[in-house]
Amino acid sequence: MSRRVAVEALTAAAFAPFGEVLEIAGEPDFAFNAGMAERWAGLAFPEVAGEGGRVAISLARAAPYALPLALTLVERHPLGSQAFMPLSSAPFLVVVATDDSGRPGQPLAFLTNGAQGVNYRRNVWHGVLTPLEGTQDFLIVDRSGPGVNLEEHRFSEPWMIGPEAP
Repeated sequence: MSRRVAVEALTAAAFAPFGEVLEIAGEPDFAFNAGMAERWAGLAFPEVAGEGGRVAISLARAAPYALPLALTLVERHPLGSQAFMPLSSAPFLVVVATDDSGRPGQPLAFLTNGAQGVNYRRNVWHGVLTPLEGTQDFLIVDRSGPGVNLEEHRFSEPWMIGPEAP
């Protein structure tokens, strides 16, 4: 018997226990550049811990995955949050899990709408970058600096994410 995870739409409310959804939604907080630009401010506040840590902005290119996906690995970062914002309008899969006494609990899977990114809070178990429609580029905001900021967990039995295989 396989363990299954349904994929649901990414919403700020559903994702709140794990971090923030990054998107342009609702009214902007203010205009700037002589009224030619608008800003949605404070969508997330990157967390960094550990001496010498600092916020880093990076770019990544990720290869696509197909559904159903056999989830075998999740990771977390004890010294800082980690934000991913797509640089295209293609949706991507977001996988998170609650912490169960230092180990990941049952995963949850969300599908972005193509205009959303996420900020995983410190110590939140999450899947890898998972584009679905082709190679995809991302802006990353996370912690850089000394210290061990990666913990990985491999499931003894994979979780199957997405629709039933034909």
